[in-house]
Amino acid sequence: MVTLPREARETPKGNTSHLKTIATLFPYLWPKGETELRARFVIAVVLLIAAKLANVYVPLLYKGMVDALSGKAGAEITIPLGLLAGYGLLRLANVGFSELRDAVFAKVAERAIRTVSLRVFEHLHRLSLRFHLERRTGGLSRAIERGTKGIEFLLTFMTFNVLPTLVEIAMVSAILWGLYGITYAAVTFGTILIYIAFTLGVTEWRIKYRRRMNEKDSEANTKAIDSLLNYETVKYFGNEAHEARRFDESRMAYEKAAVSSKASLSLLNIGQGAIIAAGVSVLMLMAGIEVTKGTMTVGDFVLVNTYLIQLYIPLNFLGFVYREMKQSLTDMEAMFKLLAVNVEVEDKPNAPPLVVPRGEIRFEHVGFSYEPRRRILDDVSFTVPAGSTIAVVGASGAGKSTISRILFRFYDIEAGQVTIDGQDIRDVQQGSLRAAIGIVPQDTVLFNDTIYYNIAYGRPGASKEEVEEAARLARIHDFIMSLPDGYKAMVGERGLKLSGGEKQRVAIARTILKNPRILLFDEATSALDSKTEKEIQASLAEVSTDRTTLVIAHRLSTIVDADQIIVLEGGRLVEQGRHQDLLARDGKYAEMWRRQQETAELQATLATKLAAEEAAE
Repeated sequence: MVTLPREARETPKGNTSHLKTIATLFPYLWPKGETELRARFVIAVVLLIAAKLANVYVPLLYKGMVDALSGKAGAEITIPLGLLAGYGLLRLANVGFSELRDAVFAKVAERAIRTVSLRVFEHLHRLSLRFHLERRTGGLSRAIERGTKGIEFLLTFMTFNVLPTLVEIAMVSAILWGLYGITYAAVTFGTILIYIAFTLGVTEWRIKYRRRMNEKDSEANTKAIDSLLNYETVKYFGNEAHEARRFDESRMAYEKAAVSSKASLSLLNIGQGAIIAAGVSVLMLMAGIEVTKGTMTVGDFVLVNTYLIQLYIPLNFLGFVYREMKQSLTDMEAMFKLLAVNVEVEDKPNAPPLVVPRGEIRFEHVGFSYEPRRRILDDVSFTVPAGSTIAVVGASGAGKSTISRILFRFYDIEAGQVTIDGQDIRDVQQGSLRAAIGIVPQDTVLFNDTIYYNIAYGRPGASKEEVEEAARLARIHDFIMSLPDGYKAMVGERGLKLSGGEKQRVAIARTILKNPRILLFDEATSALDSKTEKEIQASLAEVSTDRTTLVIAHRLSTIVDADQIIVLEGGRLVEQGRHQDLLARDGKYAEMWRRQQETAELQATLATKLAAEEAAE
């Protein structure tokens, strides 16, 4: 399921919300500055009217042929042949105009779907990290998928099926009134009104089953994606049966809702069929009586019957279309609600790009919290001089990673300011800010694509030579060339085909290719073994030469050579200085150092003991 603000989660009731949804969609069908698309829209409407006129006139020619064939000798040869030719031409015109209409309108519809999809996609990338940490990918993707399909269905059926059918019904009623009196028109129109009222009432009643189906479908899809993304974790704990049970529970709820939905659909179809059958029977009885009295010809009887049969098909189809339209509008509302989600972090109007001649970073009395009840950073101030390396250390939850998120402006701070070369990062364009900073995160997540694509992601326009040079500097080129597919090797979902060290080297290569002025290493080696960690540290040291570097570290042994070390505790800066100076103070940093050294010694002792025992065996 997608986590949205309260106002976005609420489902509007009544037809007002549907009308707003249609109104939201219309500008995409009549886009500003798109003369071709507007012309196509107008031409499609003209073709639609032509097709309906041809369709309505066909039964009149059919009546003429029947009357001619049942008339006197001599008229049977010439008149029916002329009517027959006209009948065939009108049939062809109806099909031809309809197909031309679809072909002309196709570009308008597909452009509208493309534009809406792109707008939603871009908006999702503009939303804050807070939204993306709370949302579930499976439910979000389903909401977008169903929304785009809903637009396609609505454009296809409402624009050129529902409204034209209503126009055709009005035209047929007018013809029957003109030819045979108000009674025939009244019975025809009354039957249609009863049919529509019944369809609307029953559909409104059964829509709750469809919504329940969608809810459980999204829930099951989300659970499946989460489980498959965490495949290794499932295997580690042997929870395959647990995952299958959770998935089946959602599918079971979907099954119950689907059965109720299909049973209610059968009830709706039976009722619709009964209404149409009653209307057809009444009109045919009235026409039959008129024929026996001699006030109507056999051709008139056939005309009434033909019109009823001609209307019956779209009327029967209208029930299905209405049900699907309701669902399409509901799905579109869910997607458009994503556009209504507030963009928490926005550029100021006419914000200039960030200019980074040196790369000095300043945090001045910064205060921040993810929620009011818990303060993460409290009056934090420090400076990272241009070209220097500053390390930030502290216990878990001290606020270390929050500093990196604030620097990238994933969140806006509540107090103080953060500047780069004297420019408040809230006053400049976010794109230019992030272009100036390169990051190697603790958990490198790669795209399910080739190694080449993942390295080139640092600068998509880079040449092949530049990508390979970045790989060499990150000391991963030789490994890549040893693979059967080389740079074309797929890394798997989230990079699972690569080891932790290999993924980190890809991340380093990607950052080298980006060539930023400022580097940020967010616990980039904390999850690696000692040997790999030393190799990665060497690569990082080479990359960070002459660049402003901020290192968020867990292992203190990796930052002993930093120009300055900042110690955070409970969101406050409690110590600052070089490694030896902080040890001499015998404060928080010294305590953390001793604890980690003791842990490292204990691990080394245990490793030696295990090795000796294995050798003895």
